[in-house]
Amino acid sequence: MKKLLEDYPAIPYIAPFALFLLVLGLKGVLPFGPKWTYVIQVVLVSTLILIVSRREIAWTSQRPASAVLVGLLVFVVWIGPDLLWAGYRQHWLFENSLMGKAESSLPVDLRTDMMFLIFRMIGTAIVVPIVEELFWRGWLMRYLVNSEFTKVPLGTYSALAMWASAALFATEHGPYWEVGLLAGLIYNWWMVRTRNLTDCMIAHGVTNAALGAYVIYGGRWEYWL
Repeated sequence: MKKLLEDYPAIPYIAPFALFLLVLGLKGVLPFGPKWTYVIQVVLVSTLILIVSRREIAWTSQRPASAVLVGLLVFVVWIGPDLLWAGYRQHWLFENSLMGKAESSLPVDLRTDMMFLIFRMIGTAIVVPIVEELFWRGWLMRYLVNSEFTKVPLGTYSALAMWASAALFATEHGPYWEVGLLAGLIYNWWMVRTRNLTDCMIAHGVTNAALGAYVIYGGRWEYWL
């Protein structure tokens, strides 16, 4: 394993993201049902992070309080348009054959299933921020500066890395692509500002935790596609 990681240093940054997407893509085929598929996804990805990625994460924050504020800012950006303008999300720019529709695919019975909601919040607020920050800010932003990304310090700025990674991050969020773009730019700016992957994970985790609480307690299930 050590030799493999030395020969392919991108593995710790890419593998958890790839595994997360693989299980997500197979959820309609796997025989476990949506609840257990998600539980398995969280467990598998968490295990992979601990095995191959933990050495790439400092686990220490330089600006924890500021990271929390950045995370809350992105949460406000995410829900703001829908609060300000009725029917905003139904515009053809957001709901179309390419981006899909802002509605949850979550079965109604899982919305009150405590075990599922606990794992969903763990995945949303902890696992996903680690996975995505490793990939988008830990690897891709640096790779877009230099394909030998390990030679590029975390948080190195380039216009291409800033905008291209944010644009690709936006495509991951379907009908929420425009707030996804803004979120990607804010997280990218925060990485350039702090040069600390853990601070970005905290900000991303706070955003997702706040959004998860809003979904569950506000009944806004459309945010969990």
